[in-house]
Amino acid sequence: MALGGAAAWPLAGRAQQPAMPVIGFLDLRSPGEAAYAAAAFREGLNEVGYVEGQNSAIEYRWAEGQVDRLPALAAELVRRQVAVIFAGSTPSVQAAKAATATIPIIFVSAGDPVQLGMVASFNRPGGNATGVNLFTTELEPKKLELLHEFVPKAAVIGVLLNPSYVHAETQSNDLLAADRCASCQLYPALH
Repeated sequence: MALGGAAAWPLAGRAQQPAMPVIGFLDLRSPGEAAYAAAAFREGLNEVGYVEGQNSAIEYRWAEGQVDRLPALAAELVRRQVAVIFAGSTPSVQAAKAATATIPIIFVSAGDPVQLGMVASFNRPGGNATGVNLFTTELEPKKLELLHEFVPKAAVIGVLLNPSYVHAETQSNDLLAADRCASCQLYPALH
């Protein structure tokens, strides 16, 4: 009798342990391109006590540079019932937001998350998404200003932008609006 109770105790103990949280990682890039980002992500989780394989799991979904794959990958994470989704790009956030209104989404964005519809406002994001805005597109005019200071006699400044980059048009418009050099011509290469 005592032996039967002792044998059942480990099973009962295991049944009472909380389930390991699963974190979804959704990225537009390939694993090789984003290896540094995934490593930094795991390191940050480790610093706050979430160690992959010990007390948490991470489900990675890579779009391999194909934006059209993101909705299906986001839907997979939702079906997997992850506790939270980390979205590493604007298109990833948009796909995650379209896939779920309840699972929390944490993002890193180069563009304005309010303007892009990721959050309602900076002060009160609302909904299920929040994150960090890197303000990189807002820095483009400053980069142009510094370039004018370093090369004041430059008559033509070329700007190469990836036309498929979600913020390319905003970058181009911001650069054109910021060009303070009347004798300079700015030619963004969008095509």
